[in-house]
Amino acid sequence: MEKGVPMYLVTVLLFALACSLASASDPSPLQDFCVAINGSISAVFVNGKFCKDPKASTLGISLARIDFVPYGVNSPHLHPLGTEITMVVEGTLYVGFVTSDTDNRLFTKVLNKGDVFVFPIGHIHFEFNVGKTNAVAFAGFSSQNLRVITIADAVFGSNPPINFDVLTKAFQVDKNVINYLEQQFK
Repeated sequence: MEKGVPMYLVTVLLFALACSLASASDPSPLQDFCVAINGSISAVFVNGKFCKDPKASTLGISLARIDFVPYGVNSPHLHPLGTEITMVVEGTLYVGFVTSDTDNRLFTKVLNKGDVFVFPIGHIHFEFNVGKTNAVAFAGFSSQNLRVITIADAVFGSNPPINFDVLTKAFQVDKNVINYLEQQFK
């Protein structure tokens, strides 16, 4: 009789290997478009509206045009569900993002017409028109439901407000500074 690995052990090992494989992705994409209808018969409820059932949607991408006045800014914000790629088609933008590791490293670049910059998913980033003329950029996103969290609005415009003690300690400033900042977002 030959000695070898028992068959049950091979089976258990293969089963354990198969169970250890993982797959992850964004939540199911939302419907990309909605042809609104008045009634709910033979309709789907999408993003708070009754829509004709299109049978095909969920492209998984979105696109935005951003117009900047001279010295205009797209305030620091993040997209928790999508990567952003921005291309300048007119003007000059100063752009950047902050890494989310312990270094909090800032990566910046001045973009001119035709230049492109990528903002990684979930990273705080901004765009600022450093020119004396208008600037235009197009931003493509890897999700149609990327969401936007504007940092200042979230921190100083929350409802109800975040406790003064938390903010004064976090930002190491006087209560009057926090009060002033909160007033700007009401």
